[in-house]
Amino acid sequence: MFVSGASIIHADLDAFYASVEQRDDPDLVGRPVIVGGGVVLAASYEARARGVRTAMGGWMARRLCPDAVVVPPRMAAYSDASRAVFAIFNETAPVVEALSIDEAFLNVRGLEHISGTPTEIAVRLRHTVREQVGLPITVGVARTKFLAKVASGVAKPDGLLVVEPEHELEFLHPLAIERLWGVGAVTSRKLRALGIETVAQVSELGEETLIAVLGRASGRHLHALSHNHDPRPVVVRRRRRSIGAQRALGRRTKTPEEIGIAVLALVDRVSRRLRAAGRVCRTVVLRLRFADYSRATRSYTMAEATAQTQVIWRAADGLLRSSGPLIERRGLTMIGVALANLEDQGAVQLSLPFDRSAELDAALDRVRERFGSGSITRGVLVGRDPGVWVPLLPD
Repeated sequence: MFVSGASIIHADLDAFYASVEQRDDPDLVGRPVIVGGGVVLAASYEARARGVRTAMGGWMARRLCPDAVVVPPRMAAYSDASRAVFAIFNETAPVVEALSIDEAFLNVRGLEHISGTPTEIAVRLRHTVREQVGLPITVGVARTKFLAKVASGVAKPDGLLVVEPEHELEFLHPLAIERLWGVGAVTSRKLRALGIETVAQVSELGEETLIAVLGRASGRHLHALSHNHDPRPVVVRRRRRSIGAQRALGRRTKTPEEIGIAVLALVDRVSRRLRAAGRVCRTVVLRLRFADYSRATRSYTMAEATAQTQVIWRAADGLLRSSGPLIERRGLTMIGVALANLEDQGAVQLSLPFDRSAELDAALDRVRERFGSGSITRGVLVGRDPGVWVPLLPD
C-alpha cells in the first residue's frame, strides 16, 4: 500500500520502566535510575549516559554508575501505565498496531478535517500522554513504518521528528548502518569490514552485491530499506497472535538448572495468561539471545491445541535441551517463551495421558485470582529465584 504523505506515527515511551519510577517518586527525577538489581531491566537516560544498558549485569551497572538508585521492578504499575497510554493511542487514531507494551504504530491518514495534520496530531499525542499519564514519549512521523521508527529513534529522548516525503533519503542516507532494521552486531561487523558505515553506502552497493555479502534474504531486505522501500501497512491486531514473555539473565554464566527454572517460570506465567484470555495454543517458541548479541529461535508445534502448563512446559523443555550445546558455546543472556497458533478455548485440548494437570492449573488459577498472583507457586519453584519477566505485548 503506497501512502503519499507522512501519515504513519511511531510512538515510543522513553525509558519506560524507569520513567514510571521517576513519575511515581519525584525524588528520582533527574537522578540515574536502574530498574532491577541482578539484571538491568531498564535504565533512565541519566544512567544510560554513564554507560548502563538493558540486560547488563547489576554489578557492572553499579560499577559504571555507583550513585544510581536501584529499584525493584513493579510490573503491575508498568502494565497500568501501558493500558492508559494505549487508550490514548486508540482515541488518537482508528488504526493502531502494538509493537510492545511501550510502543506502537498509528495510521492517521485522512484525519486532517477531524484531528488536524499528522504533525498536529503527533504534537497533541505527546502532550496528552504527558498530561494524562505523566510520561515522556517520543514520536516519529513518516510515510513508511520503517522510517517512522527510525525518526523516533533519532528524536529520542522526549522528542518529535517529522520526515516529509521529499526529504526522506536526505534524512536517511547519512545515518549509521545500525539504524537499518536487521543490522545487528554480526551484520554490522561484516559491512564495516568492507568500509560500509552509512545507509547511503548500503544503497550504493546494489542488491546483488548485498546478497553476495549477506545472503539473499538479508541482502534484499537491507537494499529495500536503504531506499526506504517498505510497503507494510499499519495493521490492527484485534486478536493476539501470540502470548509471550522474556527474562534477561545477565552475562554471568548460568547453569542448565538455573536456565531450566527460568524457562519453567516463564511457561507458568504465559500459560496462565493464555487461560485468562480464554485461548489455547498449538506452537511453543523458545527465543534465545547470546553473549555475542546473536539470536536464535526454536519452535515446536503440537498435534492439538492446549492451555495446560505441564504440556507446554514439556515442549519448551525439549526445545531448551536441544539448544544446550549452542547455549554452552555462546553463553545465554536472555531467554523468552512465546505461545503461538492461538485458538479459542473451545478447541480440543491436548492432555498428557493419566494426567490431572488441567485440574491443577484450574486450582492454581482460582487461588491466584482470589489471593493474588504471588500467593501460590509450583513446588519446583519454591525457594528459587525465577527472575523478573517482561511481557512482549500488552494484554
